[in-house]
Formats: sequence, structure tokens, C-alpha cells
Amino acid sequence: MIRLTVDGAVLRCADHGPEDGLPVVLVHGHPFNRSLWAPQAEALAAAGYRVLTPDLRGYGESGITEGQVLLSRFADDVLALLDHVGVERAVVGGVSMGGQIAMEFHLRHPGRTAALVLSDTSAPAETEDGKAFRNRLADRLLAEGMSGYAHEVIDKMLAAYNVTALPDVAAAVLAMMRGTDPRGAAAALRGRAERPDYRESLAAARVPALVVVGADDVYTPVAEAESIAKLIPDADLAVIDGAGHLPGAEQPDRFNAVLLAFLRSRVAQ
Repeated sequence: MIRLTVDGAVLRCADHGPEDGLPVVLVHGHPFNRSLWAPQAEALAAAGYRVLTPDLRGYGESGITEGQVLLSRFADDVLALLDHVGVERAVVGGVSMGGQIAMEFHLRHPGRTAALVLSDTSAPAETEDGKAFRNRLADRLLAEGMSGYAHEVIDKMLAAYNVTALPDVAAAVLAMMRGTDPRGAAAALRGRAERPDYRESLAAARVPALVVVGADDVYTPVAEAESIAKLIPDADLAVIDGAGHLPGAEQPDRFNAVLLAFLRSRVAQ
């Protein structure tokens, strides 16, 4: 386990695979932790890649920054992690909010980005209605805790049919959401509400990208992924059948096959 202190918070990150393998950073979404990427970390490490799966500040075993945490802070935490382990360039990927953090990392640190993996995410800036919603939700989580929210959204985080078809996955996702500290979740929600528009930087990207989406994602549907893939000059698009917003958890074998194929064929070792 990697441990480092950045901007007043102790951050923790799991380190999988050989140290000399091509580095891949996988960033979880809200309100999860690094264990969301366990199936990918295992498969990629077995294939010889070095996989770094951080707990974002405010999530998992990392320290909490209260108030507001902008996506730029999360992206710079990833940069600090790479500096800490002596990695110059890495494949940077994420799901949902984690995908936006990957886009923010590329925007701020394009020279440190070897490739992008963007799963079930959105590139435009937040709308005014979206800002209000995220700030109201932050207030609610601080007042009520995570449990009610977690049970409300489980059939949107996963495809509704997978809540019953994949009970172990549903239980693990619920446990991650319920176990998140509401102070960390609220701070991230408030920061995410202020996110910029990433479409211009994606259109100027000079690295390969893999855009992945669950076929039945209701939060960021297939059309959203298609629009991102069209923006990026060198992008592959993969639609994962039998999955919603978290295809890496719902259909790990299909997701891993797509990810490994992309890394082997599109990213220089």
C-alpha cells in the first residue's frame, strides 16, 4: 500500500503488478473507493501492467478534506502519486466522476498522460440545474448520511436487472456507498458542480483513448459516450452489453477484454 500526504490529506493507493510494467492509474467514481477496480487491477497485473488504484481524498482509506474539493485537486493528487512512485507518464482512466478526473488530469498535465480510459462519464461543464442538484445532495448527505441515498440509486449505478441478477456485486457496491464518509462525498459533489467543459481539451488530445459505456447506463447513456469518442482524434468506443453505469463491476470479463486489447494494440510499452 502506498501512503503519501498531499495538501493536508493522507492519501492511500494500492499498487498491483510489476514495478517495471506500463503504469495504469484507475480512478474510482462517487461514492466508491479503490475496490471498485479490483477485477481490473487483478487482470491487468496478471498481464504485466503496473496498476495504481488510489482512494480519492474523502473516500476509502484516504483522509478527508471538508467543504469543497475541485476536480483539479483530485487530478493534482494523481500527479502527486505519480511523482511519489517515480512514474513519468501513465495511462489514466476513470469511471463516472473518475472519468472526469482523468479528463481534468489530461487537461492540466497532458505531458504526463500516455493514454485515456473514459468509462461512463460526461465531458460538458455542469449545468445550472446540475449545480443546484449536486449542492442539495451534498446538504442531504451531511444531514442524513449515505444509506438512504445508496439504496435509492443502486438500480441506477447498476443496470436495474443486475441488482437481482448479480447480488454479490450489488451488495459490494451498496457497501462501498454506505461506507463512504458523507463529508468526503459532499465535498466532492460541491467541487464536481464547478467542473469545466472538457470538450476542447479532448478535441486537442494527442494520445489514444478508450471510451467505454454500459449498454444500459441511465446516468451517462451510450449517446454520451459516442459524443466523447467523436471528439477525441484517436479514440476507440466499446459498448458493454449487460451493464449499466459500472460495467467494470457488472461485466468485468467483457470490460477487461476490451481494456487489455486497447492497451496491447494502442499504447506503447
